[in-house]
Amino acid sequence: MTDWQGKTYWLIGASEGLGAALAKQLSKAGVRVILSARSEDALTRLANDLPGPSRVLPVDVTDSTALRRAAEEAGEIDGLVYLAATYWPFGAEGWDADKAETMADVNFGGAMRAIGAVLPGMQARGTGHILLTGSLTAYGGLPGAAPYVATKAGIMALAESLRCDLQGSGIKVQLINPGYIRTRLTDKNDFAMPGIMEPEEAARITFEHMNTNGFCRPFPTWFSLVFRGARFLPDWLYFRLFA
Repeated sequence: MTDWQGKTYWLIGASEGLGAALAKQLSKAGVRVILSARSEDALTRLANDLPGPSRVLPVDVTDSTALRRAAEEAGEIDGLVYLAATYWPFGAEGWDADKAETMADVNFGGAMRAIGAVLPGMQARGTGHILLTGSLTAYGGLPGAAPYVATKAGIMALAESLRCDLQGSGIKVQLINPGYIRTRLTDKNDFAMPGIMEPEEAARITFEHMNTNGFCRPFPTWFSLVFRGARFLPDWLYFRLFA
């Protein structure tokens, strides 16, 4: 069990959904949280609702200069949790180049920028914690969601590679791959979402994972077996089933 008292964690993408719920979970555990997203008003409302100390630090993750400046303002941190994401439900049919680029820039590019801003400091101190937010969709291609799936597959590969690089360095790298969480993003879906959970339940599972030394936590477990198991199918069967 991790001793959270007095630690400082920077949550990027904390204004709502899983990010806001996890901020509350960490704050209850004694963590000083730094809250980042684009909406200062939403972050301020969240900060006022937390039981422990917090700081509001608005930032646009697509702006490299702004993100580096925010990291300097955040100062020395014990952990980074990257939760920022955007989503529109489309694939090859109805492809929207601007929205696809935004998903790539926020979901994956933002994570790369954030890590670049905090990792050198963690390496210099020989300690730190990085948690990235992937998705069950990262395990394989799916119809009607190519841009989003690609960004989450990139997050998973990034986390795996960092875990390899930083093994034994004192810096813990972890990944969560959640299924459907009830947010304004999933509200865009017009199809059934098996196993959809509330942000508070997802935050509880995420916090449990953060207390371990394990690498990846896919959830809900029963639903994740579909996606994880599909990786072992031959190509002809995979595309017949999922396309």
